[in-house]
Amino acid sequence: MMVFPRKRTRLLTERTPLDGVDLVLADLDGVVYTGDSAIAHAVESLNAAAQTRRIGYLTNNASRTAASVASHLASLGLAAVEDDVVTSPQAAVRLLAGLVPVGSTVLVVGGEGLTTVVEAAGFVITRSALDQPVAVIQGFAPDVGWKDLAEASFALNDDPERPWVATNTDWTIPVARGIAPGNGTLVGAVHNAVGRLPVVAGKPEVAIFEEAVRRFGGVKPLFIGDRLDTDILGANRAGMESVLVLTGIDRRKQALAANAKSRPTYILGDLRELAEPYPEAVLATDARSGDTVVTVGRSAVRLAKTVVTVERAGDRPIDLLRAATSLIWGSGLPIYGLDVAPELYS
Repeated sequence: MMVFPRKRTRLLTERTPLDGVDLVLADLDGVVYTGDSAIAHAVESLNAAAQTRRIGYLTNNASRTAASVASHLASLGLAAVEDDVVTSPQAAVRLLAGLVPVGSTVLVVGGEGLTTVVEAAGFVITRSALDQPVAVIQGFAPDVGWKDLAEASFALNDDPERPWVATNTDWTIPVARGIAPGNGTLVGAVHNAVGRLPVVAGKPEVAIFEEAVRRFGGVKPLFIGDRLDTDILGANRAGMESVLVLTGIDRRKQALAANAKSRPTYILGDLRELAEPYPEAVLATDARSGDTVVTVGRSAVRLAKTVVTVERAGDRPIDLLRAATSLIWGSGLPIYGLDVAPELYS
């Protein structure tokens, strides 16, 4: 049975994604910056939102300290300080403290972004399984190598009950030169050696979102991300409204194919649209053909059995994508069972 958006008698043209929001949480890579450079319109848009709302920044990247991230953000023009940044190591260490006594020796796989947080929490760091650590905590760093992964494997195989915490499991990480293997790839190597999985703190798990709300407060948070499988899935699991901004990893094609657990509340071309009216998707049924037509703004798409076509392109490509996602997501049909017009995803 097809389940479509409820038909409305008018467009709610004054509603914006920020309406009613008292806490904005933003991912970093692909949302605020790529490499060392700010993404177009991100800084001014977040600074504008910060005039009336609390802004926090969440990152799964465990290779940098919160202080270094805040310094980077400030250099781009954002009014950010260390306490504005929630890192996956911070969430991971809170999980660790719930598993083993503070003051224990733990084996750390990772760099300064992780070790500084582990030490600040009162744990003793080792890099060797020979020191009989009570737990293993693993995060990304560019210089993590085979020896580090081997020590983690030795420790976990030596005691199958030994806790293992991972900061995050992103398979990839965006860097200045492109897309590179992320911590999920490194965690996968250890998993293959030990036959079990870690407790995970970062997106899409909820620990990092809980850490952010614990720190910043807020009754109605809005999370902004560029990845469906980590950012949007995690926000949905945490019960937050979410924004997919098409400036990072996932773009039009991935948005159209998003599964039910990874669908954002809003889709934006860039962060200027945070404060712009977000027209509602309006459903209509063609009286002659029985086809379903969804309209967003001046854009419309049509579903005839399993064929999705452009009814009207309109004057805003983002509205055409919003109409198409609403139609496809509401159809109840899998994306692989639909014939989708190429102009909707190319």
